[in-house]
Amino acid sequence: MTRDEMKNLIERLHALWSTGDFSVIPNIYAAEFIGHMAAGSRLGELKGHSGVKGAIELVRNAFDRFTETIEDIIIEGDKVVTRYVASGVHSGQYFDLPPTGTVVSVDEISIFRIRNRLVVEQWCLGQMRE
Repeated sequence: MTRDEMKNLIERLHALWSTGDFSVIPNIYAAEFIGHMAAGSRLGELKGHSGVKGAIELVRNAFDRFTETIEDIIIEGDKVVTRYVASGVHSGQYFDLPPTGTVVSVDEISIFRIRNRLVVEQWCLGQMRE
């Protein structure tokens, strides 16, 4: 995969989280995908297409106008790193947290490992903006 193709794949991944278009999941994530979310993340570990879909549904149902905006992309070998901002209005239940109506923004960094033109693994760290 070329660097441009890898960049495009990860841009499409962030667009998926921003739009909730579940039909593109198999074109972005491998069936054996594993997502390692940050320690303390309520999302835990994501597994496979169903894990990705469940996490996107949960986040998009809890946060109206949810988007992921890429700030930086770094590509090295079979990995792509993005620094991005996830944000939305907390308008629905998020685990045990009732809606607050406030805008929530989280600074995140993810490392994505690519194999056979699909994302097979992700490590994610995030910090809520004050």
